[in-house]
Amino acid sequence: MAGAGPKPPSREERKRCWFLRDQYFECLDKCNIRDPVTVEKAPEKASECLELKKNYEEGCMASWVEYFNKRRVLDLRQKEYLEFSKQQSGK
Repeated sequence: MAGAGPKPPSREERKRCWFLRDQYFECLDKCNIRDPVTVEKAPEKASECLELKKNYEEGCMASWVEYFNKRRVLDLRQKEYLEFSKQQSGK
């Protein structure tokens, strides 16, 4: 079949990817790192997360890794903004 791309990940592969992502992001939280790109630029800031990062990047499709990393930053920003606006409104 011409033009057929790689087959999508199975349910088990997706579950494994999400598990690896969650482990890695948990480690970043412990290191107080918001943006996973920080680890690329300064790996010494999260040396204990490097193995988890490797597993995450190997266990997930590259496009998913990129999406999850961007989504993490956006979600954290949104959370901070909502907390800030709550404080400003006095609720």
